[in-house]
Amino acid sequence: MNTLEKIIADKYLEVEARKQQCPVAVLEKSSAFSRTPFSLKSFLLDPTKSGIITEFKRKSPSKGLINGTSSVEVVTRGYEQAGASALSVLTDLDYFGGCTEDLELARKQVTIPILRKDFVVDEYQILEAKAMGADCILLIAAALSPAKVNSLASLAQSLGLEVLLEVHNLEELEQSFCEPLDVVGVNNRNLKNFEVSLDTSLELVDRIPNQVVKISESGISDPGTLVAFRKAGFDGFLIGENFMKTSSPEQAARDFIQEFRRLMGEQTSG
Repeated sequence: MNTLEKIIADKYLEVEARKQQCPVAVLEKSSAFSRTPFSLKSFLLDPTKSGIITEFKRKSPSKGLINGTSSVEVVTRGYEQAGASALSVLTDLDYFGGCTEDLELARKQVTIPILRKDFVVDEYQILEAKAMGADCILLIAAALSPAKVNSLASLAQSLGLEVLLEVHNLEELEQSFCEPLDVVGVNNRNLKNFEVSLDTSLELVDRIPNQVVKISESGISDPGTLVAFRKAGFDGFLIGENFMKTSSPEQAARDFIQEFRRLMGEQTSG
């Protein structure tokens, strides 16, 4: 059993326990459940914004502890002020050190879309995402059957949430792509062995249908990479570890986004 398979097996058990702790009827009474979500797609395509989704992440299976001291309120508010188009907040506790409260706290700080970053395997988690104030959910092609991707995406969209499908190779893209999707992300990190290759994004960008927003995820640490990826056809980027590994993730994001904008300006004027 590889790491992803272990995470998914544990997630099914976790979700069953959560259903007992907080029934759907309770989720539906949440104040956030009735709010109108922001559109991740629109924010990523807004030419006045950076196209960058900044991520709040404490740890990961591949790197262990990344940042155990930063405040979710300070960092997420700072990310928006730095020019992020959207946020990604980890809500998985066992493997990423996150929790639903992190997303709820972030929601109170920002007026940009928030992606619930977790291993979604059950309809219940989509209702949870809505109840905690998320605007978008993540579906990982490597963890779900194509039929499950379709049904979960359809439910999310029926609740006003947008859907980000994450793929790692052409086979996943071709098998799992379906109509109820808003964003497709190419994860440059292989979830089975955690190796990173930015070539993965460049190999897949032209194979993703143009009806969705295209983003590149993981392993991005150089603003110059974003310029090349934007030129290749990507609309946005998800960056977390590069900022979170610093003592001030929000300042790291500000510096990165400023440099990215400078390089993009040079390319436009040049």
